[in-house]
Amino acid sequence: MRMVIKVGTSLIAPGGRIDTVRMRALIDQLDLSKHQYLIVSSGAIASGMSHLGFSERPSSVPQMQACAAVGQSLLMHTYEQLFFGKKVVAQLLLSNDDFTSPVRYKNLQNALNELLKLGVVPIVNENDSVSVRELVGAFGDNDELSALVATAANADWLLLLTDVDGFYVSNGNRPKVVRTIRRLTAEMEAACNGQGKLGRGGMRSKLRAAKVASESGIHVAIVNGRHPSAISSAMERKIGTYFPPQNGGS
Repeated sequence: MRMVIKVGTSLIAPGGRIDTVRMRALIDQLDLSKHQYLIVSSGAIASGMSHLGFSERPSSVPQMQACAAVGQSLLMHTYEQLFFGKKVVAQLLLSNDDFTSPVRYKNLQNALNELLKLGVVPIVNENDSVSVRELVGAFGDNDELSALVATAANADWLLLLTDVDGFYVSNGNRPKVVRTIRRLTAEMEAACNGQGKLGRGGMRSKLRAAKVASESGIHVAIVNGRHPSAISSAMERKIGTYFPPQNGGS
C-alpha cells in the first residue's frame, strides 16, 4: 500500500524547535517492510526560527525565506537520523509550478515512482526558500501540497496528522468529532476558525486537502498525531475524521 503522511508544524516544531521525540514516535509507527511511504513535512520555517533568534514567526518574506533555508537543512538532518539503518530518505522541494506544468508534473511522477520502487522514503516540502508564492499561502501549510502529492503518486491513503482529534462540530456545550465526512459543505468550512501560530494551515485547509484527495480516489483521515498509534488507528477508522474515496477507491 502506498501512503502519504502529512506532518504539521504543530507536531514537528511546536515551540519553534524540532521535537525529535515526537517525530521518532511517528516514524516508529511506520510498517516499512509492508507499505511505501511519502512524508510531506512542514516545520522548516519554525525549526529555523530558533537558530536565527526569532521568537515569533517573521512577518517579512525575506526573513521567512531565511528561516526556511536554515530550517530545511535541520529538518532533513533529523529525518536522516530517524531513518538511519531503516530506510534511505530523499528530499523533494516542490512549488506550485510542479503541478501546473504538464512536463514538470510528469517528471515529478517519474521521480516519485522511481524513489518508491527503490525503497526510498521521499520527504516532501514546499520550496519556501526561493518560491515566494508558497510562503504567502499557496499550499496552506502543506495541506494542499500533500493532497496533490498523494494524487501524483497514486497513493492509497493520505493521513493528515495534526494536534487535534479531527474535525469538530458544535454539540451543545461539548464539541464532538465528526467520524466520517462523505461530502464537504460550505457550512463545514465556515465552522473552521484560526490557524497555528507557527504554521499557516488550519482545519479549513485540511478539509480542502481531504476533498481534493478523496475526489482522486484516495482514502483520507485527519487525525491527532500525538495518539500513540495514530497511523494504524486512523486506517482502521478508530480515531480521527475519515473521508472515503469519492470514486470507490481501493
